[in-house]
Amino acid sequence: MDLFETLFVVVGVALLGALAVLLKTRLFPVGEDEEPREDVAEYIAMMVSVLYAIVLGLCLVSVWDTRTSASDHVQAEASALHQTYLLADALPEDRREPLRLAARTYAGHVVDVEWPMMAARQPLDPSGWKLLERLRQAGEVGDTATVSQQIAAQEVLAQLGYVDDARRSREAAAQEKLSPVLWTGLIIGGFLTLAFMFLFGISRSTTHVVMVMGLAGFIAFTVLLIHQLDAPFGAVLGTSPEAFTRYFA
Repeated sequence: MDLFETLFVVVGVALLGALAVLLKTRLFPVGEDEEPREDVAEYIAMMVSVLYAIVLGLCLVSVWDTRTSASDHVQAEASALHQTYLLADALPEDRREPLRLAARTYAGHVVDVEWPMMAARQPLDPSGWKLLERLRQAGEVGDTATVSQQIAAQEVLAQLGYVDDARRSREAAAQEKLSPVLWTGLIIGGFLTLAFMFLFGISRSTTHVVMVMGLAGFIAFTVLLIHQLDAPFGAVLGTSPEAFTRYFA
């Protein structure tokens, strides 16, 4: 969902709220002898608003932490893979190019194949792990290697261990979703918060319409923001593969 679609949804919800206020004013006008505000209704509306603000904050923190963790895992994986690529210079000459080629192939697979699958929340196939195993095999050296080359090969294995850990975390982050319980609280809380706006009679209908429009539009924007952040590898606010493309253009 791009910026224009988001604005369209926010404005649409705000206009629906304004229409609801106008219909309520026409169908159920406040009588002259009626009390415009009731203390009990005002107290309940305030409590609902406070509780809804807590739910909104909890949802935002949850999805933001997931998105931040996903970004950290991607950075760690790409950095360790790049270090592996650089360590190829310290290996025997016949192992250098195979290791570099395996690293580039793995990075290309992550960007071109796995990223669209993660954005669509599809489970990843084992091909990525097979490429990682091929990368390990490419970094192995024989007994004829010098001491410094064997040390470099050990460091390659250590870096690939970091790649392995970060990859597992990245796969797990791609499948994380906001709890359905929180989504239920978001929807019900937003509906109740707007509904309580109709309990209070405001002498100026224009003021009432503007208040409901603003509240409805802001609630819609916040829910859309949470929805976008709930996709840690989404196209709008998700983590991009820039960490891999920066090292392996």
